[in-house]
Amino acid sequence: MTPPAALRPSAGKTPATVITGFLGAGKTTLIRSLLEQAGGRRLALIINEFGDVGIDGEILRACGDPTCSEDDVIELANGCLCCTVADDFVPAIEKLLSRPQPPEHIIIETSGLALPKPLVQAFHWPAIKTRVTVDGVVAVVDAAAAAEGRFAPDPAALAAQAAEAGQLDHETPVEEVFEDQLLCADLIVVNKTDLVDAADLAKVEDLIRAAMAEGGTGREAKILRASNGKVDPVVLLGVGAGAEDDLANRPSHHDEEEGHDHDDFTSFVVELGPQPDPAALAKTLERVAAAHGVLRLKGFIDVPGKPMRLLVQGVGTRIQTHFDRFWKPDEPRRSRLVVIGETGLDRDAVTAALS
Repeated sequence: MTPPAALRPSAGKTPATVITGFLGAGKTTLIRSLLEQAGGRRLALIINEFGDVGIDGEILRACGDPTCSEDDVIELANGCLCCTVADDFVPAIEKLLSRPQPPEHIIIETSGLALPKPLVQAFHWPAIKTRVTVDGVVAVVDAAAAAEGRFAPDPAALAAQAAEAGQLDHETPVEEVFEDQLLCADLIVVNKTDLVDAADLAKVEDLIRAAMAEGGTGREAKILRASNGKVDPVVLLGVGAGAEDDLANRPSHHDEEEGHDHDDFTSFVVELGPQPDPAALAKTLERVAAAHGVLRLKGFIDVPGKPMRLLVQGVGTRIQTHFDRFWKPDEPRRSRLVVIGETGLDRDAVTAALS
């Protein structure tokens, strides 16, 4: 099958798409949808996660799609691409480009806490500057989480604050990361629209526009709506933004800093025993997330008597589970959850509550 013209590789530089978005927005689901619609195009993935266990890369490897082989996925765990450009990111790009059949398009999934602008700046590194271009930055937004006020107050409150103080106060690390991701984007995918009504969806889009206007980018990123990460790949892969040459129009809260860290957030892994009742586990996770302010939960669970592993995905108190693939014959059946929250999250208390 011949890929659509908009997806065919252009002469010269290999296009790369940076997919960013806060924890649990649906970045991995969107990428999986892209793989299913690749139409024979050679895609390669660089997956980065905040934490020691690579869940997203493993989910994509389990997709069963020939466009998603082991060799096509490079996983950079326990870090943030925007902090480890020289050590991790540039070598990963070079490795992909040196293959006998290099990818026609590279998709980069950042961690949910990554700032995309430093990553886009990395495309000026001499080793890759003449070989790769940022076709576009895609920010994925969890419509339900945004409607709940997880990232910022509603647009009316923002407008009132701006009118009274002349500017907006960014009070939380979560809000700053969220806004940085929006301000760097060429496309904004409002995902999980099936979880909100029309009024909440309008509120979320107003919130996005308010953040973009307050950031003073001078750009209008296109807003797309999606459910379960389903977006036409022709729209996502073929923007032609050359974002690395447009950094001045992509402001960040961290532009005046020489570097940045993620001291505002913490991540750890909880080892569990076999879980015979997935529904009871989901209720426990919901209670623990509510009691301790957990931002994100994800992992794989061993359910005795079931040949498939249980995938757990939690955003705040919203917990989803499903069996994603069969356990491999030589694979240890382990139950492990990655827990992410703001600094101060009581690891011992969370571990005890889950165990």
